[in-house]
Amino acid sequence: MSDFDQAKRDAADAAANSDQLAQIAALLRAQQLTPQQPPAPAPAVPSPGGGAAKWIGIGIGGSIFLVAFALSAIAVAITAVALTICLLVLRAMWQDIKPK
Repeated sequence: MSDFDQAKRDAADAAANSDQLAQIAALLRAQQLTPQQPPAPAPAVPSPGGGAAKWIGIGIGGSIFLVAFALSAIAVAITAVALTICLLVLRAMWQDIKPK
């Protein structure tokens, strides 16, 4: 290959490179001329503090739970007393029926 052919090829490559560089430069100028959009605002984060309504709701819920627990404890106590009376009556009846 002669030096002339090599020089022709180098000139063609340089022309192609200069065309690409010209396009890149035009693109950068166009980007600078267009107005930039501001970044999207960050979503609002709700504050962790609550109002009085939240604490009133917790208080009412806790009170209802305590009342239900107290009623169930009373029901267990009544059942224990009734069962004890029933066993005492049955024991007395068994002693009366049992032959001596």
